Amino acid sequence: MITSPANPLVKELVRLRTRRHRDSEGLFLIEGARQVAQAVAAGTNLIHQIIAPELGAEPLAPGVRTTEMAAGPFHKASARQNPDGVLAIAIQLDTRLDLLDPPRHCVLLAVESVEKPGNLGAILRTADALGVDGVVVADAATDIHNPNVVQASQGALFSVPIGVGTTPQVIEWLDHHNIALVATTPAGRRALWEVDLTGSVAVAIGAESVGLSPAFLAAADLDVLIPMEGMVDSLNASVTAAIALYEAFRQRRQD
Repeated sequence: MITSPANPLVKELVRLRTRRHRDSEGLFLIEGARQVAQAVAAGTNLIHQIIAPELGAEPLAPGVRTTEMAAGPFHKASARQNPDGVLAIAIQLDTRLDLLDPPRHCVLLAVESVEKPGNLGAILRTADALGVDGVVVADAATDIHNPNVVQASQGALFSVPIGVGTTPQVIEWLDHHNIALVATTPAGRRALWEVDLTGSVAVAIGAESVGLSPAFLAAADLDVLIPMEGMVDSLNASVTAAIALYEAFRQRRQD
C-alpha cells in the first residue's frame, strides 16, 4: 500500500499527464473504472493498474501488475476532482496510417489540427456511437493519448480504428484507398444533406479557429456547408462532426 504522496509511482503518474513524458516513455494513462474496463475489453495493453481501496475501487485487469494506493496520494496522482480510485498505465496505441484497413463503402472522419482534447475525445465518442469505420487525424495539435481525450472519449479511444499522420500523408492515404474527401467549410457550395454520402467517403473537419487547411480544401472532392441562421459562422468541431456523421448515418440507413 502506497501511503506517501512523494512515492516515485505517484510522481510518475503525474509526469504522464505531459505529452513529452508520454511520448518519451511510449505510455499513457487511463483513469476511471469504466474507461479501464473498456480498455481491458478492447485488448488494450495495460502494464500497471493502481487501485485505491479506500475509494471503493477493485482491480479490473486480471494478470496485470497491481498496486494499492491510499486515498491521499491517489488524489495527487489523479487528474480528476472526484476520482473513483482506478488508474492504469498502458502502452500507447499504434496509430500508423498503414495499419488501417477500411472496408468497401466505408465512412471515415478526417480531423485536421483539432486543438482541444475534449473536442477530439467527443469526436471519437460520436464516431463510435455511429459505427464509423475509422478516424484519421491529420497534423494533430493534441495527441490522442492526452488524459482529457481519453476521458472525453468515454472508452471510444479503444474501439474506433485511428490513424495519425501529417496532412499530406492523410490526403495521400485517402487517395490511395479511393475514398472521396468531403470537406466541411462555411464556404461550401452545397448543403451537407444535398450530397451523396453512401459511398466510400471521409468527412473532413478542421481546427476550431481556422477550419480546414488550403491543402485539404484543394484535395477535396466535395465541399459542403451546414446551413446556419444565426450570427455565428461556424460550429464547434465536435458538433460539426456529429451533424455530418449523423447525416451519413441517415443516408445509409435509408439504403
